[in-house]
Amino acid sequence: MRRRVFGIETEYGLTAASPSGAKPMDAEHAARQLFEPLLHQGRSSNLFLRNGGRLYLDVGAHPEYATAECDRLEDMLEQDRAGSNMLADLATQADEALSELGTDLRLHLFRNNLDSQGNSYGCHENYLLHRRRDFRHVADALVAFFVTRQILVGNGWINTAAAAPRLQFSQRADQMWDAVSSATTRSRPIINTRDEPHADNVRWRRLHVINGDANRFDVPIYLKVATADLLLWFLEQAYTEGSGRFKEALARLKDLAIIGDPVEEHWALSHDPTLSHELRTQAGAMTALGVQRAILDAVSPAVTRVEDVQAHRALALWRQVLDALEQWRHDGTGPAAQMVEWVAKYELCEGLRRRSGTGWDDPRLAALDIQWADLRPGRSVVDRLDAAGRIHRLASEAELQRAADTPPEGTRAAIRGTAIRRHPPIAGASWTCLLL
Repeated sequence: MRRRVFGIETEYGLTAASPSGAKPMDAEHAARQLFEPLLHQGRSSNLFLRNGGRLYLDVGAHPEYATAECDRLEDMLEQDRAGSNMLADLATQADEALSELGTDLRLHLFRNNLDSQGNSYGCHENYLLHRRRDFRHVADALVAFFVTRQILVGNGWINTAAAAPRLQFSQRADQMWDAVSSATTRSRPIINTRDEPHADNVRWRRLHVINGDANRFDVPIYLKVATADLLLWFLEQAYTEGSGRFKEALARLKDLAIIGDPVEEHWALSHDPTLSHELRTQAGAMTALGVQRAILDAVSPAVTRVEDVQAHRALALWRQVLDALEQWRHDGTGPAAQMVEWVAKYELCEGLRRRSGTGWDDPRLAALDIQWADLRPGRSVVDRLDAAGRIHRLASEAELQRAADTPPEGTRAAIRGTAIRRHPPIAGASWTCLLL
């Protein structure tokens, strides 16, 4: 298969609070406390790292970590999780510094997409594409895929503000207001067309996807990029080759186009964790599972004919998770809760509700939702699930430690990361250059 470069940018929630009720620290000061170890070393709060990634403060005092450019899915997963570990280590150092100052204020760092006031912060994916005049056709063909993939990669959200409180698939779904546009905050689209390839823009363009959630489980992080990569490869081949075998499958994909407003379907789908909501497509009414299965079936024959271990592994995992969701929908059993984040959260919440006889408005469920995203060691529900062996992990701790200090080998990030590691006084770095 054609090699592709991709990466993930993740914004984190940050606050500082005191168990004794002392005056909380505002977001800007909390962010400065988080980055203090780096500032103390004479570095800024906007820096490139030894692993080729970037760590910085985004608008609204949100810490943000961008993975290095990757061309292997395993590198992308390890880089993304390594970024969370780096920020968690900074939060631990900040807490120790606050203790030495005699205050009981503690930083709370969250890998999620919504704060208690409903403000949203993102987890964005970037894919490098060959520049072509019919990009909009490619983007339109992807919309049904990105609308329905939340059943695979949503991190789950307990919406207590709804008329009927409930768990929803995705924290980002309700924040989307357009299918394809150049906006990012005013009217967030599923696919953002801002064209910044950080490469030769005559040959390349960037696909920027902003409707994804920030996940804690490995499988959704991996599948989020892997499934998009497979579909992008197929579409590029179909539009380039135009052979009969691609034309037939491409026609089936076009039949999955959503009739009406894709954003409204995005919302409606997210609100129904029973997996029974049917979207109106050109091919008729279909559930999200049906749409994802149809895309998988259209892409599979072409992928299986190429010799690419990474692609075959991604295809197998895509099918495995769809099968697990089908089983879970049918009888509530199977391995879905070990791989799909929203399912694991749903089962924990349902267990608490059954034991206590409460509804989805129980404040303990909202507390569980927050604790799920908490990155402080030992504080997260995810850490407890992990310790109990209830999460299907794809990356080892040793691989995460290596990814925190070593750039991916297959992209220019290897040059950037190696230069920063060997020559710490580098005057400046960006995605496209080094200043020595």
